[in-house]
Amino acid sequence: MIPFECDYNNGAHPKVLKHLMETNGKPSLTYGFDEWSDRAKDKIREACEAPDAQIYFLCGGTQTNATVIDGMLRSYQAVITADTGHINIHEAGAIEASGHKVIALPSHHGKMAAKDLEAYMEWFVHDESAEHLAQPGMVYLTFPTEYGTVYSAAEIAEIYSLCHQYELSLFIDGARLGYGLQAKSTDITLPFLAGHCDVFYIGGTKIGALCGEAVVFPYHNAPRHFFSIIKRHGALMAKGRLTGVQFDALFTDNLYFEISRHAIDMAEKLKKMFKKKGFRFLLDSPTNQQFVVLDNKTAGLLENHVGFTRWEPADKNHTVCRFATSWSTTEKDLKQLRGILDGLLPKTSPKKK
Repeated sequence: MIPFECDYNNGAHPKVLKHLMETNGKPSLTYGFDEWSDRAKDKIREACEAPDAQIYFLCGGTQTNATVIDGMLRSYQAVITADTGHINIHEAGAIEASGHKVIALPSHHGKMAAKDLEAYMEWFVHDESAEHLAQPGMVYLTFPTEYGTVYSAAEIAEIYSLCHQYELSLFIDGARLGYGLQAKSTDITLPFLAGHCDVFYIGGTKIGALCGEAVVFPYHNAPRHFFSIIKRHGALMAKGRLTGVQFDALFTDNLYFEISRHAIDMAEKLKKMFKKKGFRFLLDSPTNQQFVVLDNKTAGLLENHVGFTRWEPADKNHTVCRFATSWSTTEKDLKQLRGILDGLLPKTSPKKK
């Protein structure tokens, strides 16, 4: 089975594993107060050009989203997201479980539009019964989005400006951050991102680590006692060195960005392969997630040999299928996929639309 179902279906990058093995026999302080965590934080600050940033390592993406949102919001406040946002559809109500309403705005290929945010906030501030509503306190974006699309620098800047205007904090979920930063069409850099939000995280789980995410408060603006908030949410690892060592490796010699760029290169080749066979795409994703529209017969035959995700129905006879590349995707994987498609298509060739 060729693995394209997600970007965390393998272990860790060999250089990450090597660093874990090299440091395995050395004792250290616990809960992230170790030399490798300190070194990783310094490297991340340098990469973000944010010398005052506070950085925390958490064990996973859902824990990170729930901890950051609950830690930054008051008990009566809500978080605004695109309706396709991860916290709205893929986290089993984790945000609502902490008592915060998720307000979903329309998405445009996975992205929130500044005009929709402004329209909602104008409606809210002019509603005479606003005190009876959940009070918006935060905007949540994913970069890249659930559909592999990316915001432009201008779009992020406009949303961040609106957040200042309406006294909202901006939180950017970077579970796949590297893939967004390395997309060929992006004009966003890590320092730009650090300068245009209140908090974001650098995903490790989906980009070469066994587990772990690095939360960055760029302006030394973490909530008071955030360490305790992390522990209260069950997101603190006693052996915090596990995440620290991994991020130390990922931010050495640009490994994080090389991993991400490799996945993008593999995704571009995969995209060309499907296009050459006449398949269409749900949208034009510049990142490692590609959403191919397959007729149901082809999808059924293909999944006997290839791992992919049936994302959503396109119509009665077609399904949107996600193919994701990662650090572990190889030219051999693509060659095998090409051979399988060549074998299937003489009998199941899709009609161009």
